Amino acid sequence: MLGFLKEPVVVTAKINVSLVALTVMGLISRLWGLCYPRAVVFDEVYYGQFVSLYMKRIFFVDDSGPPFGHMLLALGGYLGGFDGNFLWNRIGAEYSMNVPVWSLRLLPALAGALCVPLAYQILVELHFSHCAALGAALLILLENSLITQSRFMLLESILIFFILLAVLSYLKFYNLQKCSAFSGSWWFWLLLTGVACSCAVGVKYMGLFTYMLLLATAGLHFWHMIGDQNLSNVSLLCHFLARGLALIIIPMGLYLSFFYVHLALLYRSGPHDQIMTSAFQASLEGGLARITQGQPLEVAYGSQITLRNVLGKPMQCWLHSHTNTYPIRYENGRGSSHQQQVTCYPFKDVNNWWIVKDPGMQQLVVSNPPRPVRHGHIVQLVHGITTRYLNTHDVAAPLSPHSQEVSCYIDYNISMPAQNLWRVEIVNRESDTDVWKTILSEVRFVHVNTSAVLKASGLSGASLPEWGYRQLEVVGEKLSKGYHQSMLWNVEEHRYGKSQEQKEREVELHSPTQMDISKNLSFMAKFTELQWKILTLKNEDTEHKYSSSALDWITMDTNIAYWLHPTSGAQIHLLGNVATWASANAAALVYLCLSLWYLLRRRRKIHDIPEDAWQLWMAAGGICGGGWAVNYLPFFLMEKTLFLYHYLPAVTFQILLIPVVLQHLSDHLCRSVLLKSMFSALVVAWLSWVYFVYCTFSPLTYGQPALALAELRALRWKDTWNILIRKQ
Repeated sequence: MLGFLKEPVVVTAKINVSLVALTVMGLISRLWGLCYPRAVVFDEVYYGQFVSLYMKRIFFVDDSGPPFGHMLLALGGYLGGFDGNFLWNRIGAEYSMNVPVWSLRLLPALAGALCVPLAYQILVELHFSHCAALGAALLILLENSLITQSRFMLLESILIFFILLAVLSYLKFYNLQKCSAFSGSWWFWLLLTGVACSCAVGVKYMGLFTYMLLLATAGLHFWHMIGDQNLSNVSLLCHFLARGLALIIIPMGLYLSFFYVHLALLYRSGPHDQIMTSAFQASLEGGLARITQGQPLEVAYGSQITLRNVLGKPMQCWLHSHTNTYPIRYENGRGSSHQQQVTCYPFKDVNNWWIVKDPGMQQLVVSNPPRPVRHGHIVQLVHGITTRYLNTHDVAAPLSPHSQEVSCYIDYNISMPAQNLWRVEIVNRESDTDVWKTILSEVRFVHVNTSAVLKASGLSGASLPEWGYRQLEVVGEKLSKGYHQSMLWNVEEHRYGKSQEQKEREVELHSPTQMDISKNLSFMAKFTELQWKILTLKNEDTEHKYSSSALDWITMDTNIAYWLHPTSGAQIHLLGNVATWASANAAALVYLCLSLWYLLRRRRKIHDIPEDAWQLWMAAGGICGGGWAVNYLPFFLMEKTLFLYHYLPAVTFQILLIPVVLQHLSDHLCRSVLLKSMFSALVVAWLSWVYFVYCTFSPLTYGQPALALAELRALRWKDTWNILIRKQ
């Protein structure tokens, strides 16, 4: 039974020494002097704020993309013991001793370092030679822009890592297709493809470009499988379901999990939650949740409420009125009703309180038991402080003459009767008998007489003049097709009114509400709202000193100054390796021309290269050339401020195309031994040029050593580069 102990247990393993050496060199190039400079570098001022909010568990919204990348940066801070206490307000600010700079920059640096062996492996899986794979890895290793971007608390290196991991995983899965379908390794690489794609999208939405490329590639490969007569219908169905599970279902589930963790971590109220709905705010600890502790859920006749407009941008506002009236005539000569003004006010105020009244009864208190208001019920809204009724009529609004004026009715004893009946329509109802609920219900108020809808028009236009205290206009919108959010309102603060006498009621309205809505939103409701805010919330795009156009990137006519030492000439720039970028452009052009030439010749039944070489050429072009195209061309359609670092995923794929083209030229165009030898010598000389450029610009990549003025001027190879030179 123990006979196996008579012989030693031997474990053998194959170690690719080249791959190990490349990984070590990648780690050295990215991790060396990682704490330098110990100051805020460019967009660290942006991402650092979110890391601090994670450390303090304070909710935030970042319109630049999903939360996974931010969580990875925060993980670095957590592992380093960061408490979140640092004021991220200025590029170049010195980090205090409580900021673990090395830990915060570690994960981006590791991701950047691992891109080197990933590039090697991708070329191997594309069935190119060891020399071509080694060349691809060396080009990534010596690419100054990738080194710079990976050495700081930024997201691009993490994004590129997951993109390359997804490509490598898919290639490994595809190469196992014929010999090991449905094996353990086959499933591993297929699942890893989906996971890596989801992580790439979770870091930045730019990851969608490569995800779509891989989905299209997988679809094309499956289309070819359909024509394989050796595969049964059942086998094809299994292949289809496996790909659907791994490449669509699991990535979607993982993407949702990023938001689940994000929302679980950030449970405290903060400044960013003001753009969210009242229901979302009430689910956070502090803030609105403190105000809404124990408030009634169902709105009843006699309820005292504040009505918040659902749109919430560019600012939140509440339905409001005050004793001032509309001017008899506006500056343009149009007349008004001279009724009491109704506005949307962006601050909490006692004049935001309204009482829900039953038109058939006079009482302004909640009966016992309360009579809830349901979808379709007719109500009157009485302003709490002035006791005037919300009204609209066929009088033009002050700023929107095509809409009706909304006012609180004053009886001037003239031929202008009150029109103050409103129908409550719950937009997000589940049935037509739904009860109007605090915070949760989004309602439209439809005027019974005119069918106009109560709308906060000021959120999309100018504010009222001085006579309206610069508050936002509220109108009755006659054309009420659809449910634009400016027409939707939700009850934010709510209590059951107890005082029938006006003076007692005023005291009641001035007293603070004590309300814990234990009716928390579901995760899916919170996810849907947050995702919509991320996609639709746009900061004003302003021209930045270092912004650029997509055309500037190809020829690297732009750079970005990331950091400048306060006293010496030491500085860090995002600047690519000129030799590599020029070679990448040339490789792309050669690939395009050769492909067109081959296609024309093949159309004439002339095959210049063997069929397997042609398939290899097209596959490499689909991955490397296609990766460049899908990560670059969409920027021509984007209306946003662009920077050079947006090009880094695209240029990474373009760099991988260089050894593909070089090997093809060597194998199929250099027919003689002499030509091959000369070509190899040229490649060695070219690699030496790449290394020379890397060394030349390394002081601007690593920020050290500090250069003299003459040396800095010598590095300005293009007039469009902004190399910072201090005036003496």
